[in-house]
Amino acid sequence: MSNKLYVGNLPFDAGEEDLQGLFAAHGEVISAKVITDRETGRPRGFGFVEMAQAEDAQKAIQSLDGKEFMGRALKVNIAQPREGRPGGGGGGGRRDRW
Repeated sequence: MSNKLYVGNLPFDAGEEDLQGLFAAHGEVISAKVITDRETGRPRGFGFVEMAQAEDAQKAIQSLDGKEFMGRALKVNIAQPREGRPGGGGGGGRRDRW
């Protein structure tokens, strides 16, 4: 079992410190990250928490999944690995064929 958790439906004003504090009640938190939009820098409403022990991660899921946090019901589960994205697209622009 993994010790990295996905945390969805985060309030947009929740910060990484809030996330850290919420999960620290269930075990040692190695990292807490709120994901932000690359262009605007605004939170996207989800994040990831890495717990020191897989058992603590499981306890956090059982305690926090569906729990209201800052007015929103959290979605907490094991983070899934990112699937490979297709290679970058072309640069666009016009190409004349000779």
